[in-house]
Amino acid sequence: MRTDNTTQSASQTPADGVRLAAGDAELTVHPDNGCRIGSLRVGGTELLRQGAQYGCFPMVPWCGRIALGRFRNGGELHQMPVNAAPHAIHGTGRNLRWRTARSSATAAAFTYDLADPAAPWPYPGMVTQLVELAEDGRSLTLTMGVEAAQDSFPAQAGWHPWFVRNLDTAENGDDSGAQVRLDFAAEWQEERGEDHLPTGRRIPPRPGPWDDCFGMPQGVDVTVTWPGRLELKVTSRAEWVVIYDEQEAAVCVEPQSGPPNGLNTLPRLVTPIDPLEISTTWSWRTLT
Repeated sequence: MRTDNTTQSASQTPADGVRLAAGDAELTVHPDNGCRIGSLRVGGTELLRQGAQYGCFPMVPWCGRIALGRFRNGGELHQMPVNAAPHAIHGTGRNLRWRTARSSATAAAFTYDLADPAAPWPYPGMVTQLVELAEDGRSLTLTMGVEAAQDSFPAQAGWHPWFVRNLDTAENGDDSGAQVRLDFAAEWQEERGEDHLPTGRRIPPRPGPWDDCFGMPQGVDVTVTWPGRLELKVTSRAEWVVIYDEQEAAVCVEPQSGPPNGLNTLPRLVTPIDPLEISTTWSWRTLT
């Protein structure tokens, strides 16, 4: 993966995170807290829900739930820690301290070792995340790569942003402003069973509220609109997106490389010569 055009070394990582800025946009990445974006402000307005478990975190080396926390790789059965009983959810990367490889005013690269003792993943390899603000401050591109060091293994990657439902609430606690609106056109919805896992059936998209995975074979394309304030588009060449809007404070638009439980149902093998790479771009414009 490309990690050039950066200047700051890992030893210079600020204790309060890595700050990037361009135009009227600024964001802060916290490598010590799962390499999550803790804040994204456009024109001084915060777009992400605040809190140590919120912001926008990378989901890696899997996305969503793994059934009972178990997956197979050939004849080997592996057990991941169950953190959303009875399943394992959202990977291990969000719980780790990542290394800041390089950073500049508008871009930064971060890595972690899949063999990190704090990450109970059974295969050695490397994960890299690039965070790049456009020079005009009107878009953000996130890129993640998963590399195998030895044996091949199934993996997934994606992002879990918590966009605030109401911009005024994020700023001053006033929830009287316009509520966020989500617009997208999916080709199918992964039917969700009572165990919160896809059943394997693809059904026509249903109206929300959602905690559901949708298929977009032409690439993820979701518009997040705060009427009269801001429009933000989430795009990716990935073909799956999870939409979660069942919480009062935030909505989530999660582009990912495969569906929930995909390590078991649709494994994408990472090999030493074939890494997994996924990218998403958020672009925005003001509506005032």
